[in-house]
Amino acid sequence: MESNALIWFRKGLRIHDNPALDHARRGSKHLFPVFVLDPRYLDPDPSAFSPGSARSAINRIRFLLDCLSDLDATLRTLGSRLLLLRGDPVPVLCTILKDWNIGKLCYEFDTEPYSLARDKQVKDFASISGIEVFSPVSHTLFNPAVVIEKNGGRPPLTYQSFVKLAGKPPTPHTETYSELPPVGNVEGYELLSVPAIEELGYGDLSQEEFSPFRGGETEALKRLKKALEDKEWVATFEKPKGDPSAFLKPATTVLSPYLKFGCLSSRYFYQCLHNVYKTVGKHTSPPVSLVGQIPWRDDEELFVAWREGRTGYPWIDAIMIQLTKWGWMHHLARHSVACFLTRGDLFIHWEKGRDVFERLLIDSDWAINNGNWLWLSCSSFFYQYNRIYSPISFGKKYDPDGNYIRHFLPVLKDMPKEYIYEPWTAPLSVQKKANCIIGKDYPKRVVVHDTASKECRKAMAEAYALDHLGDNLASKEISNGLRRKLDDQKASRPSCLEQRKIRIK
Repeated sequence: MESNALIWFRKGLRIHDNPALDHARRGSKHLFPVFVLDPRYLDPDPSAFSPGSARSAINRIRFLLDCLSDLDATLRTLGSRLLLLRGDPVPVLCTILKDWNIGKLCYEFDTEPYSLARDKQVKDFASISGIEVFSPVSHTLFNPAVVIEKNGGRPPLTYQSFVKLAGKPPTPHTETYSELPPVGNVEGYELLSVPAIEELGYGDLSQEEFSPFRGGETEALKRLKKALEDKEWVATFEKPKGDPSAFLKPATTVLSPYLKFGCLSSRYFYQCLHNVYKTVGKHTSPPVSLVGQIPWRDDEELFVAWREGRTGYPWIDAIMIQLTKWGWMHHLARHSVACFLTRGDLFIHWEKGRDVFERLLIDSDWAINNGNWLWLSCSSFFYQYNRIYSPISFGKKYDPDGNYIRHFLPVLKDMPKEYIYEPWTAPLSVQKKANCIIGKDYPKRVVVHDTASKECRKAMAEAYALDHLGDNLASKEISNGLRRKLDDQKASRPSCLEQRKIRIK
């Protein structure tokens, strides 16, 4: 017997390879495609450090609105439409499940903590109401719960062990649709159009610089097609390499935000890559291919300088400005600023950097973001803390003329290239000619890299020694001694303001 079905879009904002949508349409008299505009994600928060809501900066909100507009347009070509409602998703979903006489609820499984709690409430209500619930894993290549179960209930801690446990990924659904079941009766409900960013209460933003990347399944598939045209580039892509200073034409696919919102199926992406690999023969392999307790310093002044692109290191500051304006930067640029904040120079807790990325990145993914920061700070997974990204030489290797810096830090646009990465070394006459006086027009360095990186390496070594000894009762006295030493060093480190005063003297 045919029933009404509801497909609840959250991520998975696409038609292709969407198991939840496919299940929802089968045997259904009416299909209700729903997205709930959540005020906690969309409403402006004046107290946030950048324009946006409490949970997201404005670039990611704009990207989401693009995705919704594109999804609605595609649904309309299939005889349907996107039903946009506003409010707390849990009560909104529970109400329409009853009012629209839904017999089948389908949505893509989401592993993020907030989503798990939200979905459990809706699923429990639906189950009690006798509504079928179908929630397949399709945002990720593999089901994380299955991988953990195969590993005896513990998450694998290396990429190699993960790959071994995960096995072969499932193939994507290849069926295409010419039409979908019609939308049923929604009388009595105010259905919204996809709002413009200004309509959400953000005022006139016409003078702001936004991310150049537009959201949506159509754009995702177009980008994928273009990337796959260069088969040699795909086959030889190696993640540790690539030019992080390339911004007009990025050195990666820039498909990460589309994967984050599910505009592009990860399974379809994976299959397309392997189809290319079959035709070229030799290619790179994961994790570098396209397929693949520390006593931190508590210094808010240093942290804000990093977050706002005011460290005095142009390579670091340009990356942070690109992040703020575009909501995206090359993965090696992310590595540079993450290392600088944590184990490389400032020795500030990785969680503070994670929260900035979580807010500003248009491709922010809760699990990937946490994992990357744990890795890059050498808190877990990766322990070669002596390998530090230089805030001077690393960027210079890719962009010796400093074009990337000149674009995102126009105050330095006239600085000669021999000083562009170290403007504090420029003679005053050169600074005046470039209309950029260090300490006035552009900030002085918050730390001296050579000194700071040595201190960070020493602190990491001692923290690792403390960690190794911590579980050994016989070594308790040594462990306590190391801990006191680390605490003393932390207390004796000069603050950002004190360091500047020392250099001024």
